[in-house]
Amino acid sequence: MPGARITALELFDQLRERLLLKWGAGQRGETRVLEAAETVSRRPSLAGYLNVIYPNKVQILGTEELTWLDSLDSRQRWETIEKIIQFRPLAIVISKNQACPSDLQIAAEESDTPLWLSPRRGHELFNHIQYHLARTLAPRITLHGVFMEIYSIGVLITGDSGSGKSELALELITRGHRLVADDAPEFTQIAPDVLDGTCPDLLQDLLEVRGLGVLNIREMFGDTAVKRNKYLRLIVHLGKPIDVSTDGIERLTGDSSSRHVLDLDVPRITLPVMAGRNLAVLTEAAVRVHLLRSKGIDPAAAFMARHTHFLQRSGS
Repeated sequence: MPGARITALELFDQLRERLLLKWGAGQRGETRVLEAAETVSRRPSLAGYLNVIYPNKVQILGTEELTWLDSLDSRQRWETIEKIIQFRPLAIVISKNQACPSDLQIAAEESDTPLWLSPRRGHELFNHIQYHLARTLAPRITLHGVFMEIYSIGVLITGDSGSGKSELALELITRGHRLVADDAPEFTQIAPDVLDGTCPDLLQDLLEVRGLGVLNIREMFGDTAVKRNKYLRLIVHLGKPIDVSTDGIERLTGDSSSRHVLDLDVPRITLPVMAGRNLAVLTEAAVRVHLLRSKGIDPAAAFMARHTHFLQRSGS
């Protein structure tokens, strides 16, 4: 999602209970903002221990950092604190409820730099803040379709309006698969090769089926029929019937391609929608084929190799 951002107050509110945060100074700086565009470069990082060379967006001060500050003479100490403040971090966090140095507290208050205190150890602060910021500011996109867990993998069902996506999803749910999101699933690139799909809060547990309206899947089928999030591994597209008579190879390999989502190419299998076809069974089969291919097993390639070997034997 272009323009992802988070303010100091939002970060504080989101992590306050888990990290037991409390304000030490600089509360007027609660509107300080961290933009996603600022995280493109490797340096500075989102969160880390005190670094005055490559400053972090959230500067964590543990026992060692405060001891190091105490070892400096008065001039060096003030220059260091001034440098930390000039970098305009989103926040400064002191671990293990250590006493905040008065000069640092005064500098934070005068510059409106958020200064927080926590009883947690430094590595706990680092892990939680880094993970939370990385997910919040990661590239994000909303796609049209129904996102489901089928045979343990995340599958996005796409197609034109009226192609039967919701009806297919409903039948798959009755067959034991799980709904993640209908209509507008959100995908976040949380790693170079991972797209995590979630459901907007407004649409949680809901599925719209024409003629029936909005259904609450959790209430109808139980907690096991829904899933909070899932990694996107496959797209099943419901397409219009096509004439494959001119391309016999497609009858062997199926209509497989890929769709570019954020920085990743996601495998896509197109299923032609025609009267009398059991799309639920075909979708399950498509997922099984994808799982086989991911293990290096390709039935079409094996058949063509067998056919080639047969022709060679017949010609000899």
